[in-house]
Amino acid sequence: PSPGAHPRRAGKMAAAAAAGRAWRAAGLLPPWRLWAPCRAYGAAAAAPPVPGARRNGGRLLLGAAFALGGGAGLFLAARQRLREHSAAELPAGSLQLTLYQYKTCPFCSKVRAFLDYHGLPYEIVEVNPIMRKEIKFSSYRKVPILLANAGSPLQLNDSSVIISAIKTYLISKRNSLEEIVSFYPPMKTVTEQGKEVLEYGNKYWLMLDEKETKRVYPVKEVRVEEMKWRKWADDWLVHLISPNVYRTPREALASFDYIVREGKFGTLEGLFAKYMGALAMFFISKRLKKRHHLQDNVREDLYEAVDKWVKAVGKHRLFMGGNQPNLADLAVYGVLRVMEGLEAFDDMMVHTKVQPWYQRMEE
Repeated sequence: PSPGAHPRRAGKMAAAAAAGRAWRAAGLLPPWRLWAPCRAYGAAAAAPPVPGARRNGGRLLLGAAFALGGGAGLFLAARQRLREHSAAELPAGSLQLTLYQYKTCPFCSKVRAFLDYHGLPYEIVEVNPIMRKEIKFSSYRKVPILLANAGSPLQLNDSSVIISAIKTYLISKRNSLEEIVSFYPPMKTVTEQGKEVLEYGNKYWLMLDEKETKRVYPVKEVRVEEMKWRKWADDWLVHLISPNVYRTPREALASFDYIVREGKFGTLEGLFAKYMGALAMFFISKRLKKRHHLQDNVREDLYEAVDKWVKAVGKHRLFMGGNQPNLADLAVYGVLRVMEGLEAFDDMMVHTKVQPWYQRMEE
C-alpha cells in the first residue's frame, strides 16, 4: 500500500510479491550472507579487508577467509547489477538517488522498502562484498550508502539516517537536504567488546517543526511508538536473521547452493565455496547465538519477536501506522523479507501470526 501509488510502482511491488511467492513454490533460495558486521553488530554492513586479495591463485581461499571472518561471506553471486530505477526519469530539479547495497543485507532492504513505498525512483549499484570497488569513492566503507542529488550531490550513510533524512525532506521543504543531514551527526562510540564504532545521533527522529509534527504525529505517543519499534528492528530483530538461516548444516548448505548456482564460479571454486562457506557460516551462527543469548532453538526467538511485533500492531490496526504503514512497519518488513524463500521464512509464516500483516505490506 502507498499513498498516491502510481501504476509503475504498483506493478513493481506486485511483481516483487509474485517473485517471492514463486520462490517459495519452487523451493529456490535467495543468496545469504552473515550479518555480523552489519549495524546490528556494530555499524552498517561492511566487508573487512582481506590480505592477499590481489593474488589470482588466492581467490579460492579469499571466499573462505570472508566466511570464516564473518564478513560478506561468499556472496560473489551479487556481482551483477540489480534492476534499475532510473534517476534520469525524474523531472529536472527532483531528488536523484543511487543506492549502493548488498542485496540480502536487511539494512539495505529497509531502505529499498522505504524508497519503494514512497514511489521514489532510484538506481541500484550492487557492491562486491570482497573488493568493494563500487564504493572506493567513499571513506565510509559500509552499506547501505545513498547518493542523493537535490541540486548538489550528497552522500548519506546508515539505513536509519537515510530513511529519517529523506522522510524529513519529503515532508518539510524549509531546509535543504544537506541541512537536514547535518542534524544527524556521526559520533564515535565504544561497544561492550571495546571496539570503536561510528554511530549517528538523532537517527530515529524526523526533523520537523511543530506544525509538521502535529500533521504527521497527531499525538506524541504515535511518534514515540514508531521510534521505539524502528530501534527494536535494528537492535534486536536483525540479530535473529543469521542464526536462523544458518541454523542447521542443511539450511546453510541450501543457502550456499543457491549462491554458487547464481554466481560466476569455476567448478572447483564453486565446490569449495558451497561446502566450506556453508560449514563456516553454520559454526559462526552458533557463536552469534551465544553472543546474543538466544535459546537453543533459535526459531523460538524468531517466533517470539515476530509475535511481539504483531501484538504491538494490534487487532484493530492494519499497520502500526494505522491505515498506512509508518516507518516502523517499513523497517520490520524490510528486515523480514530478506528471508523469503528460505526455510526460516516459511516456518515463521506457519508458527506466528505475522502473515496477514506481511501480506498487507506486500500489497
